Amino acid sequence: MVDAVATERPLPHNLEAERSVLGAILIHNEAFNHTAEVLEPRDFFRDAHRRIFEKMVQLSERNEAIDLVTLKEALTRSRELDEVGGPAYITALVDGLPRATNVEYYARIVKEKATLRNLIFASNKILASAYEAEDDPDEILDGAEHAIFSIAENRVREGFISMRDLAHQSFETIEQAHARKELITGVPSGFRDLDELTSGFQRGDLVIVAARPSVGKTALVLNIAQHVGTKEYAGRKRTVGIFSLEMSKEQLFLRMLTSEANIDGHRLRTGFLLEKDWGRLSHALGTLSETKIYIDDTPGIGVLEMRAKARR
Repeated sequence: MVDAVATERPLPHNLEAERSVLGAILIHNEAFNHTAEVLEPRDFFRDAHRRIFEKMVQLSERNEAIDLVTLKEALTRSRELDEVGGPAYITALVDGLPRATNVEYYARIVKEKATLRNLIFASNKILASAYEAEDDPDEILDGAEHAIFSIAENRVREGFISMRDLAHQSFETIEQAHARKELITGVPSGFRDLDELTSGFQRGDLVIVAARPSVGKTALVLNIAQHVGTKEYAGRKRTVGIFSLEMSKEQLFLRMLTSEANIDGHRLRTGFLLEKDWGRLSHALGTLSETKIYIDDTPGIGVLEMRAKARR
């Protein structure tokens, strides 16, 4: 049964949708494949429904048919038949089923209610941690973010997309590109030869810069970040987030400052600036101050925390 929660209000659930999902699978085994993409046994509110769905999963894993006979037999072998309501309840799942063809819709309802319950459980756990205050606040925040994002990761995701739909979407993209006739369709790096090869960094790209130590990887990435953050493209400046696990934010900023001001980095670090450097330095400081470039040098930062900070 669902764990107790510190609230007097009933937890979100829809027992009719749960029964409809189970009944649809018993009538049409193909419905299980659609349902298994969306639901897990723990998504069912009623313990009996969770156990029944677990048995359906086991039958499917053994490539056995899922029907009234096989389900009752599986529950009997595990001595759970009476605990889920007996043979009469299993049979009743099929009787009065609204429409078996709507199983995906019913499954999404069950999933939505499970998501809401999980949010309530996570919220109560966060409240308890905050009131008890036994842990460091940063640890409580990290745990809260992890709990919420775990729920988000478990939400319903889109499945396969047909070639017909992809062809339609791709043709629209091609038509838009033909109308614009632009060489750079993504985010420009500031390096002309690179942009000509890539047409700019495209949405969804994962770009990895790899080389031997001390050959300029950081300098290259900072130059790209600086260009993206300081130059307008498509009528606006872009927001840039930099996570550094090696250099401090002060070191990174000074490197960007010397690049923007076009002055010698050694002179900047030692203070032996020339008279002409001050004007360039002042202009570069103003330019960088107006950008939306953010640097985070938190040591040992994890992927989950990076994503949380990026979403802010």
